Amino acid sequence: METASSIQANPPSFEIPRQTLIVLCGPAGSGKSTFANRFVERHYDDGCRATTIVSSDHCRALICDDVTNQQVNRDTFDLFYYIIHKRMVQHFLTIADSTALTTEARHRLVDMARRQHFTTCLVVFNMSLQTCIARDRKADRGRVVGEQVIAYHVKQLQRALQLFPQEGWDRIYVLDEQHADLDLSINGEK
Repeated sequence: METASSIQANPPSFEIPRQTLIVLCGPAGSGKSTFANRFVERHYDDGCRATTIVSSDHCRALICDDVTNQQVNRDTFDLFYYIIHKRMVQHFLTIADSTALTTEARHRLVDMARRQHFTTCLVVFNMSLQTCIARDRKADRGRVVGEQVIAYHVKQLQRALQLFPQEGWDRIYVLDEQHADLDLSINGEK
């Protein structure tokens, strides 16, 4: 597992194949969606679009017009995994933007990618509770998750950090407050 803090470049830069599933993992407010949007902006000329990002929040909004409605989680994640699968069948680089804090969620994503012969790249957002709470309170986020949920997410992540190396990921990058960015360049033909 490579941590951004163990790499001296700022931000560190790595090449990924075009057929990659990038899975973002971390608490609410840790910077996952910001990272995904920056990735798309950086790689627009390489064919990346907003649709490269498959967001559980967006899927939830598509189901019930409310990104905070946890009662539609089953339908939300059915749609989330369905879209990811269909993108990989079409050989499109895909960013899975959810917390991905459960072993089951990560296992399902790795398994889906393996079946489609995609490289798996886990980007972990190991941000402090204080950072996540401060970001959650920002008005431009559009919703507030709350301190209690974020504290639970941070605890889940701390347990999961030990599991990542055994989960079958091709690449794992851990970002933190000191090294909060990562430049993934795309290798391969459009």
